[in-house]
Amino acid sequence: MKKNLITSFTAILFIAGCSENEQDPSNGMEDAQEEGTVPVQDVEVVAENLEVPWSFEKLEDTIYLTERAGSIVKIENGQTERQSVELEEELSTASEAGLLGFVLAPDFPESNLAYAYYTYESGDGQFNRIVFLRLNDNVWGEERVLLDQIPSGTYHHGGRLKIGADEKLYATTGDASTSEIAQDIDSLGGKILRMNLDGSIPSDNPYSNSYVFSYGHRNPQGITWSPDGTMYASEHGNNANDEINKIESGQNYGWPIIEGDEEQDGLVSPIFTSGDESTWAPSGMGYYNGKLYVAALRGSAVLEFDLETQEQREFITGLGRIRELFIDGDTLYFLSNNSDGRGNPQNNDDKLYKTSLSISN
Repeated sequence: MKKNLITSFTAILFIAGCSENEQDPSNGMEDAQEEGTVPVQDVEVVAENLEVPWSFEKLEDTIYLTERAGSIVKIENGQTERQSVELEEELSTASEAGLLGFVLAPDFPESNLAYAYYTYESGDGQFNRIVFLRLNDNVWGEERVLLDQIPSGTYHHGGRLKIGADEKLYATTGDASTSEIAQDIDSLGGKILRMNLDGSIPSDNPYSNSYVFSYGHRNPQGITWSPDGTMYASEHGNNANDEINKIESGQNYGWPIIEGDEEQDGLVSPIFTSGDESTWAPSGMGYYNGKLYVAALRGSAVLEFDLETQEQREFITGLGRIRELFIDGDTLYFLSNNSDGRGNPQNNDDKLYKTSLSISN
């Protein structure tokens, strides 16, 4: 039976632990802005009073944004409208779980279809699934399941969805707190998955009759591409050793065998890592002018990584935990996530912001 999911999460969502490197919210919005970052006065608030937002899509002047408790917010002409979502399964309130990834279908203006990734609970256990949602009279309804029973556990759900230039749908999945499944090609956990837009398996995937595109991931939460088609992903490390990886078809990214700067034959090491002593808790990401921009939860910043010089810096700080970002032209949109139970929310949190990438480029 379909269930209307506008209601708030129970307290357990906000109290339960998350991935190890995301737990301590001590470096929140009270931190001083560091020299060289974008001044806060150059950041504009697009929307506020959001409830644990996770992912968003921009279509011309309209933004659609998911909230983990099970709603989608439409932002248009400075106005926000919270739309209900009717799902076929009961939305999970486990830590980090809920209505997560979201991407509009390429033909959305005609079809009203979008893709969504959500965590659910049933008699068989807790899982993640990828579904079609259709918008009808301001209500999003689950239309069809594309992929089901993606592993889900105490935490580490992955959840990011993106459509690549190859017109395939990519999804990040976590190891569901069971690290060994990341090395199991037959498991959907700890992977980056790739599918045709109708949910079928592409014939050029690296493993026969498998959605698996890459494996050996702990909890990837961001993916993006450069104009030449190079794919990148962000990944939460174990307490530290967060990673930014260059993703290639069929490659093994090492978890739990190696992490951070460690190397081993046949395993791919990251192009950037936070190292043994610090953590970013990286999430959504985008590409602009030779640089990667990454939302950092524990890092409480938008991070900038220069692919040519290998330099990295904090591009934006002082606004708390950052969950997701989107680059449109030279405008950076980004989403704070201070109300997820691990941040220090201020008045009217959470918020969708925007700023110009040309300010310091």
